Amino acid sequence: MNAGVQVADPVLSGALEAIRKASEYLIRRQHRTGYWWFDLTADATLESDWILMQLWLHPPDANGAWNPPNGERIQRAAASILARQLGDGGFAIYPGGPADVSASIKAYTALKLAGAKEDRLSPLRERILALGGLQAANSYVKINLSLFGLFPREHTPSVPPEMIFAGKFLYEMSSWTRAIVIPLAIVHSLNPMRPVPAGFSLQELVTAPGSFAFVNDHGLFSWRNFFLKLDGVLKRWERMGPASLRRNAISRCKDWILARTRYTDGLAAIYPPMMYTIMALDLLGLDAAHEDLAEAQRQFDALLVDDERGFYIQPCFSVVWDTATIGFALGEAGGLQADAAARAAGWLLTKEVRRKGDWSIKRPNLEPSGWYFEFANDYYPDIDDTAMVLLALSNWKAADAAAQAATEKRAVNWLLGMQSKNGGWAAFDVDNDSHALSWVPFADHNAMLDPACPDITGRVVEALCRMGCAQASPAIRRAVKFLETSQTSEGNWSGRWGVNYIYGTCFALRGLAAAGESDREAYILRAGEWLRSIQNADGGWGESCESYARETFVPAASTPSQTAWAILGLLASGDTTSISVQKGVEYLIATQREDGDWAEAAATGTGFPNVFYLSYHQYRVSYPLLALAEFRKIRAGAAS
Repeated sequence: MNAGVQVADPVLSGALEAIRKASEYLIRRQHRTGYWWFDLTADATLESDWILMQLWLHPPDANGAWNPPNGERIQRAAASILARQLGDGGFAIYPGGPADVSASIKAYTALKLAGAKEDRLSPLRERILALGGLQAANSYVKINLSLFGLFPREHTPSVPPEMIFAGKFLYEMSSWTRAIVIPLAIVHSLNPMRPVPAGFSLQELVTAPGSFAFVNDHGLFSWRNFFLKLDGVLKRWERMGPASLRRNAISRCKDWILARTRYTDGLAAIYPPMMYTIMALDLLGLDAAHEDLAEAQRQFDALLVDDERGFYIQPCFSVVWDTATIGFALGEAGGLQADAAARAAGWLLTKEVRRKGDWSIKRPNLEPSGWYFEFANDYYPDIDDTAMVLLALSNWKAADAAAQAATEKRAVNWLLGMQSKNGGWAAFDVDNDSHALSWVPFADHNAMLDPACPDITGRVVEALCRMGCAQASPAIRRAVKFLETSQTSEGNWSGRWGVNYIYGTCFALRGLAAAGESDREAYILRAGEWLRSIQNADGGWGESCESYARETFVPAASTPSQTAWAILGLLASGDTTSISVQKGVEYLIATQREDGDWAEAAATGTGFPNVFYLSYHQYRVSYPLLALAEFRKIRAGAAS
């Protein structure tokens, strides 16, 4: 990869060595089939939910004693949770963050079930009470606890199965929300009251007995008030509505779920819908050995890691995303041999979606294509993965060139067909931006919608232009306009799927550069100036997840991935020679480990802003490699 480059400056020399080490590290991690697959981890809420799920699967005996057959594993799960307890007793939703009331309540419930010692429960209990107590939990925590009689059912949001009759209304929710609420609607409507161990209660977490009701703090004439009134109507419907209609609705919901568990690794291939699917099928009377319930359980169990690495649960598998992201970085670095690239390209071609999924409700005439995030998830290809795969394929040649060309053409057409009216692209759907739905009582997971966002839009534009779309084409021009108008007054862009303004600004600028926007445009110059202004003293960049809560940039210690995004953004903005870029590159060189890896403890991926964050374990290598490769290309070109 160094052939023909005359290295005269130490920064370029250091970058070349870092590229070599990072490339070799990633090449060693390639699976023989062609893909890359790194861990995807989150906070302790997944392990907490898992313990509560064990209570569902293995209820107490007739005497109220809870002796589940997997008790040793439950203890390992409890130890994994306790390892993340904060000094104040609570639990955060991202490393270095403050205690979160919902995460803390989940942890308390799980730890108490597992028999944790009082010296760990007592400070946690005090922290929960200081944060508002049980009543301050989010809706999904309340619903989950109500299934065991640990929270009053009448004060949880209604999730009626009759929504299945609402036609396209269901598809105004984000794909992940509908995948959660359809099985949850079955569970909620059947109103289970699963037993808990004798004497088990959460009453000690209640701050003011009886104060469980929803609060309307947005006035009489507000969407919040409308949906709260509607929730009251739905609760009366649950008591008085025709039983035959409810039975029909539940049956339709079951059919909807089972249809979407074909050609996939569980419903939507993500943890919450997979968990609720098991509960729903169980309540519908399926025996544990029934093929549908057994497969749902198998897929759910596959998310669990319990080996020499420790005990943790992945929210899903990120294998297609990892393969594409790493593949693109290696392709830009020139570090992957032709046979390895062909294997990776061939594997990705086998993962193209060729069936219509939920996205086709709004695009019924669009030919299926695209890629999903996981090993299998045909109903839910996503736009970001599709763009990333196309970027990777732009540097690779599969063994079957004709098949690759046909696949790329279909994927480009699918991306163009999935552009929203405002010119941007979202994750899974088109025009999924009915903001009134954000006030539905069960929508406090902050992810009811899937609107177009700058980070995905920028990546799609980059991919389309790489694949030969004309910069002057209407789709690209509309996307550029979307990016131009979605820039904040500070000069940055928010990031929906990565933390946060650094991520959004990086990929917006890369998209604009690919679209041929002049780096002399005022708004691009402003973005570059913003990136330089937030650089840390050590030369790197870092941003806290707290930036979502404050809706403005919140600095944090430098991380490899965020430093790489900032460098990539600056290079795309036309800044190739500043001290900021040089110091950023020097930071990456200085912090790289000898084996080619970097250390990164922070969560730099976003699931649901303010609710759920992710640590993509490959980001700390793939993005620094991409940034260094881009720097090398520009720096070496300028020197030649």
